[in-house]
Amino acid sequence: MTTPCDPHHPNAFVELARRDARVAAALQHHGTPHPRRRRPGFATLARIIVGQQVSAKAAASIWTRLEETAGGSVSPASILALGPQRLRTAGLSRQKCRYLLHLAEAVTTGGFDPCALAECDDETVMRAITALPGLGVWSAKMYLIFALARPDVWPVEDLGVRAGLARIFHLDAQPPLAHAEELGAAFRPLRSALALLCWHVLHNEPA
Repeated sequence: MTTPCDPHHPNAFVELARRDARVAAALQHHGTPHPRRRRPGFATLARIIVGQQVSAKAAASIWTRLEETAGGSVSPASILALGPQRLRTAGLSRQKCRYLLHLAEAVTTGGFDPCALAECDDETVMRAITALPGLGVWSAKMYLIFALARPDVWPVEDLGVRAGLARIFHLDAQPPLAHAEELGAAFRPLRSALALLCWHVLHNEPA
C-alpha cells in the first residue's frame, strides 16, 4: 500500500515542489513521474544486474530476451538451469552471467535472503547487497528505491541523476559528486523522489 512517504507516491513530489520553485517548474513542464515500483526479491536484483552500464532501452531489451530464455520466469532455479552459455544467448556479458549465477546460488543455498531485506534499515541493506559480486553501491541504491521504496536514497553516482539535476537547476553541465550531494541535501528526507524526478526529466526532454 502506497503512503505519502513512499517516493513513488504523488504526495512526495508535491512536497518537493513546495521546497523549490525550480523543482515545481520541472514538475509542471514534465508531469509527475509514474510509479516504478518493483517486487522485492531475486528478479529485481537480477534486473538491476542486467541494467548495469547500459541504457534503459538496451536493458529492457536484454531483460525481455532473458525472460524468454528462462521460460517466462527469472528465478534462482531458472537461472541456474540455463547456465552461462544459454545466459549469453540472451545478450548478457560473461561478467554479468557470473554475477547472476552467483546471486542465484547464494539465494538457493540460503547464503543471501532478499526477502529479509525489507525488515532491515538502509545501511544493513547496503552492506548485504554490496557483499555480493557484481552488486555495488549503485545497485544497492536502486534496490532501496525501486524494490523497498525507501524515501531518502540519493544515488549521485548515477550519471542520469546528475544530468537530470543539471536540467532541473539550469546548470551549464552535470554537477560533480560533491555539488550534487549539496543540491540534494535540501530535499532530505525525500531524495529518492528527487532522483526519480531527475530520471523523468532526462527521459522526457531532448538532449
